[in-house]
Amino acid sequence: MVAKRKKPSKPAKLIETRHETSAGGLIWRRNRAGRVEVVLIKPAGKEAWALPKGHLKEGESVPQAAIREVREETGLSVAGAEPLGEISYVYSFRDHPQAPLVRIFKRVDFFLMKFRGGDTAAHDAEIDQVAWMELDEAIRRASYQSERELIEKARAILF
Repeated sequence: MVAKRKKPSKPAKLIETRHETSAGGLIWRRNRAGRVEVVLIKPAGKEAWALPKGHLKEGESVPQAAIREVREETGLSVAGAEPLGEISYVYSFRDHPQAPLVRIFKRVDFFLMKFRGGDTAAHDAEIDQVAWMELDEAIRRASYQSERELIEKARAILF
């Protein structure tokens, strides 16, 4: 008996990969009682509470992008940007159902930013809600473990 030859397998489709850098911030202030409050955002169409962040624009430094993104997403201005930490993660998406899969390797640099002024109602359309909350509440409500850890780190720096 002669063994049947297997058909050659189809070559594996390569998944497109991209590396992206974003920047964001943890805005803080002291309330009238002297307690520290921070800002979380709820992006449009999502049930997640997160720190404001976004992509860098051409020619923009990471701290400049962080300050711009928090202003756009929260309506608030800040006094400076001190490095707080970095979060890295991987996710995949398709531009449309028939499009090839794209894998994104993402790094987000976060900065600690002291509130200077502004109005949370002046956020852009990408955001449904902007909320000030005391540190403990922010840690409970932040949807992502890595961002909760950054809020904890900020608490250690601010006290």
